[in-house]
Amino acid sequence: MDFELMASMMCADYGHLEQEIKELEAGGIDSFHIDIMDGRYVPNFAMSLNDMRYIARATSKPLDVHLMIEHPNNNIGLFLAKLRKGDTVYIHPEAEYHPSTTLQKIINADMIPGIAINPGTSVETVMEMLRIVKKVLVMSVNPGNAGQMYLPYVGKKITKLLSIKEDMDFEIYWDGACSADKILEFAPKGVRGFVLGTTLLFGKTQSYGETLQNIRDLRF
Repeated sequence: MDFELMASMMCADYGHLEQEIKELEAGGIDSFHIDIMDGRYVPNFAMSLNDMRYIARATSKPLDVHLMIEHPNNNIGLFLAKLRKGDTVYIHPEAEYHPSTTLQKIINADMIPGIAINPGTSVETVMEMLRIVKKVLVMSVNPGNAGQMYLPYVGKKITKLLSIKEDMDFEIYWDGACSADKILEFAPKGVRGFVLGTTLLFGKTQSYGETLQNIRDLRF
């Protein structure tokens, strides 16, 4: 079964970041997930513009940039200038007065536009934006910190999104508390990719290559 695996780089060892990137690449990671937090939209700070720029220079793999910041339209140009064509940028619709304007700037920069949906955000409130974006990042935990517990009602939201994704032409990605059982359940249903953090990928005794291969070898 074909699905994408993204490394949540806020969970990486920043004392050996270049080595982490190389080992993840060698292990077969599909892309690098970059969480930018401003301490306002979410109650935490994580990763920076410079972290993102360093990873963009250190790898040819795609970047998957998740902007957890207030009013991203004010500073979106700073991020787009440091990324490559084909990278993905997600915004949170609640964080912007006119999110479609910000999404259009991402499209104009030849990057992939996406929205991130919090557990408390209903599909109905973002329905029109689903016709603009190419990716929907479904948060299975409240954004802001790694290592949180999965919120079960998010599964029903994913089911609703799966029923309309073909008509609206977007793909669904999972972010937060991603365990093997979640991949086993939702990959066959049509979830395209999974962001891997401390639950499955980082802080384990196995190499990244062994861990990633074990995930791809899951019995569906």
